[in-house]
Amino acid sequence: MIIPIEQLPPETLTAIIEAFVLREGTDYGADEATFDDKIEHVRMQLNNGTAVLVYSELHESVDIVPANQFESD
Repeated sequence: MIIPIEQLPPETLTAIIEAFVLREGTDYGADEATFDDKIEHVRMQLNNGTAVLVYSELHESVDIVPANQFESD
């Protein structure tokens, strides 16, 4: 289930993004990105719709996934 990011308090969304950035081994190319840059990059993807925030009822967890990979079964 997609969670509309507008329905979350800003501090909750930030905490979810921070947790995602900390656990994901993201490759930013030859240049190293700061933690804050990574957070803003993920926030931008959520805002422009290329990534979505999803809740898994099965795992009772929240994750951020690319919008084109999300399947609502």
